[in-house]
Amino acid sequence: MDYAPPLADNRFLLLEVLDAPGQLRPAAGHEHTDPALFEQVLEEAARFVKGAVAPLRAAGDQPGCRFEGGSVTTPPGFRDAYQAFCKAGWPALACAPEDGGQGLPWVLEGVLYEWLSAANHGWTMAPGLLHGAYECLRHHGSEELKAAWLPQVASGEWLATMCLTEPHAGSDLGLARTRATPQADGSLRVSGTKIFISGGEHDLTENIVHLVLARLPDAPPGPKGLSLLLVPKRLADGTRNTVSCERIEEKMGLHGSPTCVMRFDEATGWLVGQPHRGLAAMFVMMNAARLHVALQGIGLLDAALQLARAYAAERRQMRVPGPRDASQAADLIEGHPAVRRILETQQCWVDAGRVLAYQTGIELDLARSHPDADRREAAQQWCGLLTPVLKSAFTEQGFHGASDCLQVFGGHGYVREWGVEQIVRDARVAMIYEGTNEIQAIDLLVRKVLPDGGAALDAVLARLQDDGGGDPRLLPAIERLQGATRGVADAARQDAQAAYWVAGDYLRAVALVLAGWAWSRIARHPGATGPRWQAPADAFWRWVWPELDMRLAMLQAPTRP
Repeated sequence: MDYAPPLADNRFLLLEVLDAPGQLRPAAGHEHTDPALFEQVLEEAARFVKGAVAPLRAAGDQPGCRFEGGSVTTPPGFRDAYQAFCKAGWPALACAPEDGGQGLPWVLEGVLYEWLSAANHGWTMAPGLLHGAYECLRHHGSEELKAAWLPQVASGEWLATMCLTEPHAGSDLGLARTRATPQADGSLRVSGTKIFISGGEHDLTENIVHLVLARLPDAPPGPKGLSLLLVPKRLADGTRNTVSCERIEEKMGLHGSPTCVMRFDEATGWLVGQPHRGLAAMFVMMNAARLHVALQGIGLLDAALQLARAYAAERRQMRVPGPRDASQAADLIEGHPAVRRILETQQCWVDAGRVLAYQTGIELDLARSHPDADRREAAQQWCGLLTPVLKSAFTEQGFHGASDCLQVFGGHGYVREWGVEQIVRDARVAMIYEGTNEIQAIDLLVRKVLPDGGAALDAVLARLQDDGGGDPRLLPAIERLQGATRGVADAARQDAQAAYWVAGDYLRAVALVLAGWAWSRIARHPGATGPRWQAPADAFWRWVWPELDMRLAMLQAPTRP
């Protein structure tokens, strides 16, 4: 069964619950944004995803990518689907009109990539970094670099990579040794090895734009000594640069995406941004990528849930105990309380995740172009705090929730032909790349909450409180979270490691409060009635919300064992 974008659900949350066009209309460039535009883009996106990308998921897993003689061949159908993707203009959806883009809101791109990831995660890895690379070059590239490379990245004619990790330098980028030597003509010669490079080599596009972290000769040690360089696979005259793929990794999942070991042998490159300020330029790309990864988790969970629902509606096994809905057969497993709890719980996470991720996508545009400075600052606060929460919480739920959906199948779920085991394998890496979930938790608590005493978080929580629809469960939870924040801050002043021990629990507590706000927001809409919305709402408050008590209890004494 191929993935089908749930157009009605997405439309309801985006247009009705969040009123995305109304929120965006005050921002420069979005004055004429209206529901009709959203409807048109969503309908076309759903048609493309279902027709061109979803049918290729099985081929992306088996046979997957093939490596031979330094070249990578992608699975059957991948290249044709990618060319159709570019021809339809999807890569340029949210790029600026002056760069050949359509200038549409980022949130529409977010929905598109949620659906693409759900339909075929391996294929979606190829264009997944395009917009981040575009933003990085647009904001930090010289005029010469932008003229030469930006239009092709914006259109998707050339794909892009992030070359950060080295064999000895994973999350600690300060250990990177790749070097860049200035040349008389203003270019640099780049030498070193990078690993875990998604799409480092492939046959989807003629050229690949590598964004590489490296050290100049006068670089200070540590992360502050890193510079960012643009190193293409092919130079402007069409000749091959001295960039090569040594091998592709044999992985647990994502067989449709080549994960490459890349070698740079005095390759020609150009500086992006200021010397020794590479991480600042790269983080423009990484933050966009992290929100995309959160949407991957939501999409993959939805894909697994679709398969599990379809199976449960056909599988006959044992009689359903007690009373049941009149529409349910007595022996279909979809009526069993254990199965219903799994399905409804995963649905409540998907729905809450969409509300939170879509609102964050809206805030990205407001942070850039809202006319009011205070509103821009509030939007930036929202994005800075929620991005690590969403990346961590929804990639974790994407994996564990997909595993729960596999459980619905029993032994059949462990067999390849049913498709759900591929989703479980593919989803696991999202908890690791673009900053591991442990790093996201540390980023939230140690780098963003504690330094200002929780002031920025309090501002975001005040927004949730004001917009919570008067739900009696939300305000006490917000107050308890604020109290826990003060307690962790006090403990951190006594013990430098205290916050690190409980950072994961803290992030999870914040995620639960945010999900509570999302469901309060959904409940405010008069259309959120009937089993489709009531069942997951009940599941959230009954089966998920009580976890908050456990997480807050763990924050009471954040000291080492």
